[in-house]
Amino acid sequence: MLIEQPPLILRWIYPRAMWRMDKNEKSVYLTFDDGPIPVITPWVLDLLDKYGIKATFFMVGDNIRKHPEEFRMVVERGHRLGNHTFNHIRGFEYLSQNYLANTDKANEYLHTDLFRPPHGHMRWVQYHVLKKKYRIVMWDLVTRDYSKRLTGPQVLAKVKKYVRNGSIITFHDSIKSEPRLKYALPRAIEWLLAQGYTFKVFD
Repeated sequence: MLIEQPPLILRWIYPRAMWRMDKNEKSVYLTFDDGPIPVITPWVLDLLDKYGIKATFFMVGDNIRKHPEEFRMVVERGHRLGNHTFNHIRGFEYLSQNYLANTDKANEYLHTDLFRPPHGHMRWVQYHVLKKKYRIVMWDLVTRDYSKRLTGPQVLAKVKKYVRNGSIITFHDSIKSEPRLKYALPRAIEWLLAQGYTFKVFD
C-alpha cells in the first residue's frame, strides 16, 4: 500500500504537490506516464475516445522526439499534457542543475504547467524550483501495471481496492506495461463508470 496509495507522511514531504483532488466529488483523474509510444499510446487514445474520456499524459521528452506522430495524436484529441523530464531520470541521482535542465528540455516540446517526477521523487532543491514553474502532480493510486510480478487481474483489483473520490490514478502507456494495461484499463474504466465516477482533467 505504500506504493499503490501513499500514506500521509509521504504526501507531507512535498506539501505543495497534488496527490488527490476533491474528496467530496465522485470523480477521478486518469493519468498516463512515460509515453508517447507507438501502438500503445494510440491504443489508449482509441479506448478513451470510445468512452468519451479525457486524460493527462505525463510524457518523456525524448519519446516525443522519437515519436512525434503519436505526440500529435494526443494533442489533437484534446488531452492534457504533463512534463515527465526529457530522459525519465531520477532526481536523487542527478545534480539539481542537471535535473532542472533536463526538465526544461522536455518542456520545449510540451509547453505545459504540469510536472510529475519520474519514480515520484526529487531533491528538495529541485522540488522548490519546480513548484514555482509547475503544478506538481503525484498520485493517489498507482496501478503498478509496470510490474511483471503482477497480472492484469491483479492490476484491476488494485484499482477497485484503492480508488476513492478525487483519486489521481496512474497507468503507464509503455512497452513494459502493455500486457497488464490492455487487460486492466478497459475493465477499470467500465467498473469506475458503473460505480458512478466521472473522469476529469486538471484545470
